[in-house]
Amino acid sequence: MPRPDPSISDADAMIDAVIDREGRYVNHPADRGGPTCWGITEAVARAQGYDGCMRELPREDAASIYHRLYWLRPVFDKIALRAPRIAAELFDTGVNMGTATAVGFLQRALNALNRSARDYPDIAVDRDIGPRTLSALDAFLRARTPGGETVLLRAMEALQGERYIALAERRPSQEAFLYGWLAGRIDPN
Repeated sequence: MPRPDPSISDADAMIDAVIDREGRYVNHPADRGGPTCWGITEAVARAQGYDGCMRELPREDAASIYHRLYWLRPVFDKIALRAPRIAAELFDTGVNMGTATAVGFLQRALNALNRSARDYPDIAVDRDIGPRTLSALDAFLRARTPGGETVLLRAMEALQGERYIALAERRPSQEAFLYGWLAGRIDPN
């Protein structure tokens, strides 16, 4: 199934798209995350207070977990006000790789695209969205309009693709997922 449309700025629509793509219960032997339902790992579900059978995790519980942990907590909602496509990418990458990794991709890309700090100062790659990351994003979008959001999105996806390939190279069992990750999570447009 296709990944969430990066033009969607509505968190509920993105969450529904991820849940639809992830599907019901899965327990693939090569998946280090273990059993999942709607894309939520058992460890995350338990940490959020779900104590039932993973096969029976209610879709509404999964949606609530996505909203709290993968949208509000990493403050992707604040990114959406500035750059909805970047927020959608952060959410999707955060679901698959962890929100801190997604934010790290954003921060690295912003640093690499600041024209040697002429447009704005480098920011720490602390994998947390704070005032400096938001300020750098604002400055980037001002300096690189039109088209800046698209270029930033491509830079983030390039980092994501490199990480998938490196993961498969380090752990051959993960090759079982590589094609699907690249096909479903890296957007050529």
